[in-house]
Amino acid sequence: MKTLIGIYLTFLKMGAVTFGGGYTMLPILQREVVERKRWVTSEEVMDFYAVSQGLPGIIAVNVSVFIGYHVRRVPGAVAAALGTVSPCLVIITLIAAFLQNFQDIPAVQHAFSGISVCVIALILNTVLSLWRKGVHDMVGAAVCVAVFVLMEAAGASPILLVLAAAVLGVALQCVLPRLRGKKGGRP
Repeated sequence: MKTLIGIYLTFLKMGAVTFGGGYTMLPILQREVVERKRWVTSEEVMDFYAVSQGLPGIIAVNVSVFIGYHVRRVPGAVAAALGTVSPCLVIITLIAAFLQNFQDIPAVQHAFSGISVCVIALILNTVLSLWRKGVHDMVGAAVCVAVFVLMEAAGASPILLVLAAAVLGVALQCVLPRLRGKKGGRP
């Protein structure tokens, strides 16, 4: 059933049980929207993830918007986005309302410590996955290391570094084939 309420409830359920961000949502998406509801194919989900990685914002929300749009256009995108973020809004609102008393409970402090370690592992896994997908040669590795050093050591703006890396990538793709063509005797 592709009703807007159905889209909202499907993504509400996923948003409520997905901890650790958009990448941890992938198995649930596969089961719910590919296998059970058959709204999209596995290939489409991976395409949505690939595009979402390059967009600003939260990957889980971006992917849900793409799927919702695919199913019911703009109303579907809105329903999917609202379903994904609703659990977070409720949880954050409740925590904020009781935070002063909540944060002092030893069990909560221990839970946050455990969650922090888990989130670090999830982020490291994502970094390694992105490295395998994004770094294809020594030039890419050098750019990655240079950007990291410029951010950490020099405090360079991530936005400027992303723009500079994009310009460098375009320039290298335009210049390197020409240089290889001249050196290798190819046209």
